[in-house]
Amino acid sequence: MAAGWVRWIRICIPRYDSVLTPTKRVITVAPMPPEKSAYALARYSRSPDSIRESMEWVRTHNSEKFLESFYFQYGHASIADLGHTVMCFEGISELAATEIEAEPLWDGQAKSSRYQDFSRSGFITPPELAGRHAVEYQAAGEALLAAYAKVKDLAFAALCERLPRPEDMKPDAYQRNLAARAFDVARYLLFWGVPTNVGQVASIRTVEKQIRRLKASEYQELRSLGDEIAQACAAPPDCVWDVNAKTEPLAPTLARHADADQHAAQSREDLKLWAAQNLPARAGNEAGRVDLIRPTNVPADIAATLLYPVTARPFRELYELACAWTERQRAEVIDVALQSRTRRDEILAGFRGGLYAYDFVMDIGAFRDLHRHRRCQKFRQPYSGNLGFDTPKLVTESGAGEIYTAAMQAALAVMHRLPPGACEYLLPFGARSRFLFKMDFAEAEYISRLRSGVKGHFSYREIAWEMKLKMEQLEPELGRLIDATPPWVEDPLQR
Repeated sequence: MAAGWVRWIRICIPRYDSVLTPTKRVITVAPMPPEKSAYALARYSRSPDSIRESMEWVRTHNSEKFLESFYFQYGHASIADLGHTVMCFEGISELAATEIEAEPLWDGQAKSSRYQDFSRSGFITPPELAGRHAVEYQAAGEALLAAYAKVKDLAFAALCERLPRPEDMKPDAYQRNLAARAFDVARYLLFWGVPTNVGQVASIRTVEKQIRRLKASEYQELRSLGDEIAQACAAPPDCVWDVNAKTEPLAPTLARHADADQHAAQSREDLKLWAAQNLPARAGNEAGRVDLIRPTNVPADIAATLLYPVTARPFRELYELACAWTERQRAEVIDVALQSRTRRDEILAGFRGGLYAYDFVMDIGAFRDLHRHRRCQKFRQPYSGNLGFDTPKLVTESGAGEIYTAAMQAALAVMHRLPPGACEYLLPFGARSRFLFKMDFAEAEYISRLRSGVKGHFSYREIAWEMKLKMEQLEPELGRLIDATPPWVEDPLQR
């Protein structure tokens, strides 16, 4: 052993000395196939070679064999963070887009509803619907888009009358800004079934988690997307920058190993059954649109968070229940959540959190925007359509109130007649649902400050302002540090 160690030192010292006086300290690397990149950088971190030497090594060695051994068999998961993929999803539903984006370590953007007219976009009919249900869904979707077009035109006309163009603003800029505000109002009538596009940049590791999560989804569209992502990883990329370059499969090893996350799906069902059998009748105490708690009992916090997505109860109610339980009762919830876990499964997201828990009752459109914040843990309750809907002031002021209300009520009525796992596609963006965001103070300050700005959508502006007010009540010394903009401060000609 000692002799081998000495030989290793003798080999490495000259290389190490040469690194101390490099001719160039920053070396850029052109895009490589993700698995090749992961192999090269993993070897680079585990040998004395330069990156050039590591890349040359990888050219002559099998990256799939390496990943099979060290990533999938021996669990060196960090290796998969070294290779990144660029992937786009086209013609998927807004519901699917939001689920695709639900990865903490994710970068990407979706098609904006502020700058495009969706009145002729059509919509996606979920594969679970057939016969009478499909016909009813399609009629309701067409009615929502027709109402969207009318509300958009009436809102735009009202804005033009209320806000004459300043002399120093060009006509096209004026038209774009007011159109964006009109779309902000009309978007309340868009719904989860409307099609969109998403572009993402993610590591192999994140894509593997994404595939496993989607394959275990309650929605058929998402399960099939999980399969399609795996198939795409096993094939050469569809779009290439250099058309003359040789292309290789994107991430073939990943494609073979990304199976459905059965633990997450089974845990959801187990917790739902436990909640139905063990939770007492609802207390009936609603906390309002924004509620803020700083949990101090960690096991109670975890138990409440695990139960939150499988119930329709406010987080405060669940947390106070869990605080009053015995240790054995809290342990029972946690054990139910984990009983289907295998050695390969990560611990559930319900065990993650932050110092502060914001429980929101907000419209789907606001969630769709706030959902993109990554430095927090997010949990949602089922899209039931039972919490009513919001009506923007401009809808009433522009004379579109009756059109809007009738369309929303009709859509929700049809939604409640459709089967679960498909009815959610008809849920309008203006409908309210319940969401739990856990974060530290830095993220609360960032969201409140950024999302309350005058260029933002009025719906999440109001949520962001209430986040500041709740923090001031709970933590006066910290709440005063949040420089949020009150929602009554407006500048409609900015976007």
